[in-house]
Amino acid sequence: MAGGPPFEVTVTHDGLDALARALRKESDGKQLRKELAKNMRDALKPAAAQAKSGIMAMASSGPGTAPALRSAIAKKIRPEVKLGGNWSGARIKAFKTRNIRGFANAPKRTNRARGWRHLTYGREPWVQQHGKTLWFDRAMEGDTNRYTAAVHEAMEAMARRLADRAR
Repeated sequence: MAGGPPFEVTVTHDGLDALARALRKESDGKQLRKELAKNMRDALKPAAAQAKSGIMAMASSGPGTAPALRSAIAKKIRPEVKLGGNWSGARIKAFKTRNIRGFANAPKRTNRARGWRHLTYGREPWVQQHGKTLWFDRAMEGDTNRYTAAVHEAMEAMARRLADRAR
């Protein structure tokens, strides 16, 4: 996707990096960083719930004995926060589903318009299957400003807390 996915919450990296640096200078900085990351993840939990409901709304192709694909994908959707390093920020991420039907990239493949190919019952012929197009991308459409504001508020609260300590 050109320009990055619409579901990633972007905050100014300078502000987040400055806040992370300020936390490192504090004596209990490690605990404060954990608390900031937790607050940012909590701010994004409703967005993760929207993404989970997006995949659960995908049509099922009938009963089977294999593990349920939609619920396996839904379990792998989580908010992710990183402070420092090469990438700093907060986002909703659908992690790979490694042990589900040998379909590690299920979140990615079910989201794309052209679908995916697989063998029928493990042998020829190959078939093309389509999931729910853009279930992940469209799940949080229209709410990104709300989640961005919630992440900013978590950052501001920690910055105010650090400023109050300095006084």
